[in-house]
Amino acid sequence: QVQLVESGGGLVQPGGSLRLSCVASGFTLDDYAIGWFRQAPGEEREGVSCISSSDGGHYYVDSVKGRFTISRDNAKNTLYLQMNSLKPEDTAVYYCAAKPPYCSRYSKWYDYWGQGTQVTVSS
Repeated sequence: QVQLVESGGGLVQPGGSLRLSCVASGFTLDDYAIGWFRQAPGEEREGVSCISSSDGGHYYVDSVKGRFTISRDNAKNTLYLQMNSLKPEDTAVYYCAAKPPYCSRYSKWYDYWGQGTQVTVSS
């Protein structure tokens, strides 16, 4: 059974940090690009970051560049998103998703999705 499970969300003050994790099971992460998406209430789902399977190439949406860092540990079948200098506008449900083998900014191309983890940035 293919599964992606996110964790690490929570409530944090502006300027704070969180690290999201996404653990994959039922398939080998090595062959997949893994992306992080987020969706705020009333907004469309937005591609935040992605890391490819083959060359480790990655991208970040402009609004998180310099603050978020994506990484993967294929041995643990786990993806991470380190989020620093968090802002209220980062508040959303964050999802990880997988597609072989290269990144896409568009959610429709992803085959597998996690259930999401809530990130709330508020004082």
